[in-house]
Amino acid sequence: MTFNFSDIFWLFIIFSMLSPLFQKWSLENRRLRAFRRLEEKRKSRVISLIHRQETMSILGFPLMKYIDIHDSEEVIRAIKITDKEIPIDLILHTPGGLVLAAEQIALALKNHPAKVTVFIPHYAMSGGTMIALAADEIVMSENSVLGPVDPQLGEYPAASVLKVLTKKDINKIDDRTLILADVSEKAIKQVREFVFQLVEDKMEKKKALELATILTEGRWTHDYPITLNEAQKLGLPVSNEMPPEVEQLISLYPQPGLKRPSVQYIPVPYRPDTHPRKSNSQK
Repeated sequence: MTFNFSDIFWLFIIFSMLSPLFQKWSLENRRLRAFRRLEEKRKSRVISLIHRQETMSILGFPLMKYIDIHDSEEVIRAIKITDKEIPIDLILHTPGGLVLAAEQIALALKNHPAKVTVFIPHYAMSGGTMIALAADEIVMSENSVLGPVDPQLGEYPAASVLKVLTKKDINKIDDRTLILADVSEKAIKQVREFVFQLVEDKMEKKKALELATILTEGRWTHDYPITLNEAQKLGLPVSNEMPPEVEQLISLYPQPGLKRPSVQYIPVPYRPDTHPRKSNSQK
């Protein structure tokens, strides 16, 4: 059998189309095996809520992910098919998203009778922090962070909109800003009350109200990183006992490949007894 240039060209096109599908199938199987290992170790239901820029289609078009209604539907469905006596472990990695979706997920986790643990290997900001607050235990690594949950009205923080009322004469403020201020006041109150409901059974009522106020009042910028130590000082049920299986699983959700890697290293663990050292011939 002989191949001409046209045959080779079409074989290349077919291979180019099928190769991403095979890679995606292989990666999905590795993820499922990692899920199973963690579930067997912890005797729990493992759910992941991980938002990355996933490479889709042959053109590799990146899609930015965030918490949306589809996420809340899927997480709630996973909780519903889990027996009430089985603990839930949620692996969370997200910049945040829709308040409604985050609140639905948080309520579903809080209402689950068995223990709920949220693992944050890197970061869970905004709505991600709100979800974490529903857990019985939050597990962070030494370098992972949470964030404030103060409401945002489009591009403006609600707390900053309210400050305009104290900085200017009300007669000099336009109607749109006054309307935004009214919505901001309601939004802050609603989120504060919701956060209080999430944490009131984990600490004293006074401490729970103080925590809800700190996280929603606009004390920090919306991307302020709340570290492990700071989260513990705030009274959150946080530990740093991150299972290695969680870190291994998060590595199976890579960012899309770029032409030039921005981070690169030899992917093996280094220890004093195995670290490569200069030989005597090297200077």
